[in-house]
Amino acid sequence: MDDFFHEGEIVAVLTAQPLDRTLDYRAPEGGAWVGAYVEVPLGPRRVLGVVWGRGAGDFDPAKVRPVTRVLDAAPMREELRAFLEKAGEYTLTPMPAMLRLATRAPGVGDPPKARRVYRRGEGLPDRETDARRRVLEVLDEMGGLALTQKELADAAGVTASVIKGLAKQGVVREEDAPRDTPYARLDPDWGGKALTGDQAAAAESLRAGVRDGTYGTTLLKGVTGSGKTEVYLEAVAECLRQGRQALVLLPEIALTSEFITRVEARFGARPAEWHHGVTSTERRRVWKMVATGGAELVVGARSALFLPFRNLGLVVVDEEHDTSYKQEDGVLYNARDMAVLRASLNDARVVLASATPSLESWANAEAGKYDRLTLTSRFGAAVMPEMRAIDMRGEDLPSNRWISPSLARAIGTRLEKGEQALIFLNRRGYAPVTICRACGHQIGCPQCDARMVEHRFLRRLMCHQCGESAPIPEACPSCEAEGKLAAVGPGVERMAEEAREAFPEARVAVLSSDLYGSARQLKAEIENIAAGGADLIIGTQLVAKGHNFPLLTLVGVIDADLGLQGSDLRAAERTFQLMRQVAGRAGRAEKRGTALMQTYQPEHPVIRAILSGDEEGFWRAEAEERRAAGVPPYGRMAGIILSHPDVQEVFDLGNALARNDAALRRVGAQVFGPAPAPVARVRGRHRVRLLVKAPKGVGLQRALAEWAGQFRLRGDMRMAIDIDPQSFM
Repeated sequence: MDDFFHEGEIVAVLTAQPLDRTLDYRAPEGGAWVGAYVEVPLGPRRVLGVVWGRGAGDFDPAKVRPVTRVLDAAPMREELRAFLEKAGEYTLTPMPAMLRLATRAPGVGDPPKARRVYRRGEGLPDRETDARRRVLEVLDEMGGLALTQKELADAAGVTASVIKGLAKQGVVREEDAPRDTPYARLDPDWGGKALTGDQAAAAESLRAGVRDGTYGTTLLKGVTGSGKTEVYLEAVAECLRQGRQALVLLPEIALTSEFITRVEARFGARPAEWHHGVTSTERRRVWKMVATGGAELVVGARSALFLPFRNLGLVVVDEEHDTSYKQEDGVLYNARDMAVLRASLNDARVVLASATPSLESWANAEAGKYDRLTLTSRFGAAVMPEMRAIDMRGEDLPSNRWISPSLARAIGTRLEKGEQALIFLNRRGYAPVTICRACGHQIGCPQCDARMVEHRFLRRLMCHQCGESAPIPEACPSCEAEGKLAAVGPGVERMAEEAREAFPEARVAVLSSDLYGSARQLKAEIENIAAGGADLIIGTQLVAKGHNFPLLTLVGVIDADLGLQGSDLRAAERTFQLMRQVAGRAGRAEKRGTALMQTYQPEHPVIRAILSGDEEGFWRAEAEERRAAGVPPYGRMAGIILSHPDVQEVFDLGNALARNDAALRRVGAQVFGPAPAPVARVRGRHRVRLLVKAPKGVGLQRALAEWAGQFRLRGDMRMAIDIDPQSFM
């Protein structure tokens, strides 16, 4: 393959525009390397593209336009181009959409230049105001990183004059700095902790894998609080010693603050961060420094997999079972699986870390495809919490209350001792349904077939499917009766109301993603709770994700049965994972914790497995059920969602697809449907689902492409094909 094209030679350029092919252009003055980021003319516009290879040259050469310019960025490496192609083939995603994932940094082609930035200076202002305090808080949180004036003003919610006033006093330092500078070097020998026996053995195994310099995947399984983070940070340290780059993926932006602090303590400097909470200036810096080797470690969300690493040696997927690793719109990919693909193309190692691994990873470890390391005990003096069920059939509980007498007594005991308790309910808002007691009308979303959820703290009804929001009405929208609307069922806001009534002396904190205007506010609240700033925490699944609250000794689960209903094939697995993860928040310091689960089905196999702690028994039984049914990970599935404003048109196409399934039958696949999606209308579009099931090992993607390609999508019809669907909504 040609690597360099001289001026005037025909090159194929892949753009991020929605086209079905590369476009031919002439190489510019000075030529261009394969992988070069370029600006090219497309109609009247100039767009970003990448030189993908030699052009086809299949039309009049006189009409081929030249590349406008080669951008000031390191060319895309061969392994990243291969990753985008293979990921696109696997997920049936057009290449322009894949390229968009790899160029999500503003101003990547801007020439180097200085910019005016602001950092924390010395001392305190002569007069403290609320606005000045917010500016200093933002700069303190950035840990020495610089912000532009606009970024700092936006983050602190102040005007530019506040920043200028602080700069005059030297409290904020104003300076000209190169636009994109390398990150501070990380020292692999800076602050390693003494490890326990099984931690040390696991760490050495991971280090050996990194030293080997070849691809391999390890499932690092350990009970909550067993020190998995310290173990895989040793693998990161070894990766740095080898002069290679490391990537740690986290499932939730709220986890990054605590994790960054741990990384800084271990390596003496902050890593690069990549997630939606990072400023656009910092995103461009990360993108450029990753490509040139100026960033050794990136901590990020799933999209960090598409960064242009110069020499990627290690990918860690923390909480690898977490469903947020699955992208559910746009390009439908699972970051856990794509991490394995990316590493295999880079001769890099993968560490999948979890206390409750996904059945897919467990099955791969059982089959010998992945190595497996297990940490069986908690770090230091901490021990696993005691787990018990509260049989709600025997509890005397009013219909408008959800904290059972048994759970209330346990909470009271902990609060008297000065310890923290957590009430867990995986429902955001105040109440999931608002009903009229006069006519029975349930308030639904005008754009979706979903109920509007009351958020009393915000004084609004919100749709959790499309984001539609409206004030809470005074009268029923159907019969117009006033004073008859009633909230039905509990959300975390309602639980907080009940908790404050039951424990009036307690400081109650609610942890739910929609109650905080920014990731910064959410991080601050989590840090406040960890420092003892609350007695009783009410939380959604956000609290299950790796947070460490040293004073927390009791977890009460309000509705342990919530995830067991429905036909989702992963319902049992997700309930098991969530309950074990939530219970693992208790007793992470010296005092032993207790987890109490309110359930109406204490004899259910999943509830019994959670209480007994027989994780291997649960996985084996779940695996046997899936194997018998021929579903993932022992079979293949794809979900197809068709959507259109007209319900008849979408069903007509669904029925036509179901009838013309010869391409799928040739590989032994079956089509089920069409049927209305569980939420059949979202944002005014009617949604119909088909499910394709196939034996493991067949060429499903090619068959799906041929099957779906029989029909041209006309007008406003949309089709999404989801390989290995995680959600069936």
